Amino acid sequence: MTALTDRPPVAAAPARRAGRGARALVNRFVGYAVLIFFGLVFLYPFVIQLGNSFKTEPDAAANPLSPVPDPVTFDGFERIFAGTNFPLWLGNSLLVTVLVTLGRVFFDSLAGYALARLRFRGRAGLFAAVIAVMAVPGVVLLIPKFLVLNQLGIYNSYAGLVVPLLADAAGVFIMKQFFESIPVSVEEAARIDGASVFRTFWSVVLPMAKPALITLTILSFQGSWNEFPHSLVAVQDPGLFTLPRGLADLVSGSLGKGTQYPLKLGAALLATIPVAVLFVIFQRYFVRGANEGADKG
Repeated sequence: MTALTDRPPVAAAPARRAGRGARALVNRFVGYAVLIFFGLVFLYPFVIQLGNSFKTEPDAAANPLSPVPDPVTFDGFERIFAGTNFPLWLGNSLLVTVLVTLGRVFFDSLAGYALARLRFRGRAGLFAAVIAVMAVPGVVLLIPKFLVLNQLGIYNSYAGLVVPLLADAAGVFIMKQFFESIPVSVEEAARIDGASVFRTFWSVVLPMAKPALITLTILSFQGSWNEFPHSLVAVQDPGLFTLPRGLADLVSGSLGKGTQYPLKLGAALLATIPVAVLFVIFQRYFVRGANEGADKG
């Protein structure tokens, strides 16, 4: 009888489950609310940029934090293309970015495959050096980079903008980690058929690394498109300015007095569009490649 009387009521278990479900629902609601709040905080500067791009100069100066233009005008964008060297900067950025992206994808893949598969003396030390380079702040290398460019005779030229950026340590690390996740048996079968090391890399292994290649392409495109410190020490000729360098020239007041918010923010908005479009199109590949590299690492 004691055991029967001490047993909890039958309705207590469903009540506890209902309580846990309510707490889980509240926690989920609070979590989503926090995410939405911080998402709006990070998104609001972009909304201000977008709104000010379509404002008149007096409206932008009087209400810079308002996202609503009154009235809506395209004068800022017209001045960008008619009163600045924006088309020239855009062309230079496209040229440099395409060349750097292609170079990084090719050379980083080669280096990553060599570190992942080839056995040679000093391989571990070389990989440690690659990791060490990733830890060095880029600003530390600006003066040595300028001296090297000057000694090589490619300072103030397209070669000076492109050649030093054709390979990077982060890309080598990403590709090495991904190549190590590919079974060695795939390459052994190709070598039995008489394929050379490079043919095995190019025709067998590289097509299997599509997620990592897309990840590297996005990172390389974004990094070279937004690269400012390197262009600062590589060129001084205004005809060689890329978009980041040209936008910095605008912000510094090269067009004269006044805030000129519509012109400056409109130019920054146009410079943001290519990277945003590329990321949106290849986002799922980017996430997949990053996750596979992280799991392997």
